Amino acid sequence: MPDQKTQNAHNVRLAIENLEGSLIREVAESNIGREDVIPLWFGEPSSATPKFIKKAAISSLNDDQVFYAQNRGIPQLRETLADYVSRLHNKPIGIDTLTVTASGMNAIMLVSQALINQNDNMVVVGPVWPNCCQTIQVMGGEARQVALHPDNNGRWQLDMDELFSLCDAKTRAIFINSPGNPTGWVMNESEQRSLLSECKRRGIYVVADEVYIRLFYDGKKAPSFLDFSEIYDPLIVINSFSKSWSMTGWRLGWLTHPPELGDVFSKLNEFNIASPTTFVQHAGIVAIREGEKFITQMVEDYRHNRDLVFQRLAALPKVKMSRPEAAFYAFFSIDGMTDSLEYAKHLIDTTGVGLAPGLAFGPAGEGWLRLCFAANQDILSQALDRLEPALS
Repeated sequence: MPDQKTQNAHNVRLAIENLEGSLIREVAESNIGREDVIPLWFGEPSSATPKFIKKAAISSLNDDQVFYAQNRGIPQLRETLADYVSRLHNKPIGIDTLTVTASGMNAIMLVSQALINQNDNMVVVGPVWPNCCQTIQVMGGEARQVALHPDNNGRWQLDMDELFSLCDAKTRAIFINSPGNPTGWVMNESEQRSLLSECKRRGIYVVADEVYIRLFYDGKKAPSFLDFSEIYDPLIVINSFSKSWSMTGWRLGWLTHPPELGDVFSKLNEFNIASPTTFVQHAGIVAIREGEKFITQMVEDYRHNRDLVFQRLAALPKVKMSRPEAAFYAFFSIDGMTDSLEYAKHLIDTTGVGLAPGLAFGPAGEGWLRLCFAANQDILSQALDRLEPALS
C-alpha cells in the first residue's frame, strides 16, 4: 500500500492508488499470443460476432449514424429493448425504465457512481468478477463480500442470514451476479423474492447483474428479479450484449431501473461518455430482433462443452466441481492447492493451458480455478487432454 508521501507525489486519489490490478491479467498478459498456449482465462466467446450484426453496423456507418445521440440511448434501441425485456419477463416494461450504456462494465460503474458515497458500503455475493467490487472502491466505498458455499453435492448455496449480517446503516445496496461468474450459480426465484422483500424493508437497493441470463441450461432464461418486481422497487438490473450476442468488443449494455433514476443515469452517461456509440446501438437493434436463433444454437453448443468439461474434470480424484447451471465457466478446486495464482502460472508452464486463478474473484475464490468453456470443442478437448495428467 502506498504511503502518504507516495500519494502526494502522484497527486492521485488514494482510493485509486490502492486498486489492485487484475490477477487474470497477471496470468495472461505475458502469455497472450503464444502459439503453444490454449487461452481459457478470459470470459468471452471464442466465436466472432455473427455476420448479420456486423452487416448492420456497416450499414449504419454507411448511413452516417456517427453523430452524438441521446444520453440514455437512441429511442429505436430503447423501444426495441422495452419489447425484448417485456417478452422475456412476460410483463410490460416501459422505455422510461431503460437506459443504454457503453457495456455492462460501464453500467456497473454508473450504478456505483449513483449510489455510493464516501465510506458507504455495498454487500457483494462472491466469488465474483473483481471489477464489481472495485467500482465501489473507486467511489471511496467498501465492498463487503459474502461467500457462496458448496453443499454436500457441490452445488453453490447462499446463506441469507450471513448476507444480511454484513448490512448496516451505511449499506446502500446488495450486489447479486446470477447467473454467476465464476461459479455458474443461479439464484432461484424464492431466494430472489426473499432478498428483494428484505431490501425493500431496509431501504437497500438490489443491484442484479444478469448479463448471463440467456446462457441458462434449463430453459430460455435464468430466474430474474424482473420476473416479479414492481416498477418502483429498489432494483437496478444490469445487462449486456457481450455474452448473449457474442459482442464483447462492441461495448454495449443497458440498465433497467425505477423510472425516477432515468435523469440520474442520463446525467451520468453525459459526464462519462456523452452517449453510447451511435452506430453500435443500431447494430444492437438488429442483434435483438434477429438474434434468437443464434442464441439458441450458442447455448446448445455451450451445453455440450459444459458436459464435456464436467465429465472429464469431475472424474479426476483430486478435482472437486459441480455442473454449472448457467454461464460458460467451470469453477473447480484441486486437493492440496493453496495458491491459485501460482498454480495457474505453473499450469501454463507445464501444460500450456491458460486458466484464471480463483483468487482473482476475491478471497472466497482462493483454492479454485476457472476455465472458460466458450471455445471450439476440438480446442477444448485438446486443453483437457493436457490438463488431465497434471490434475490427476
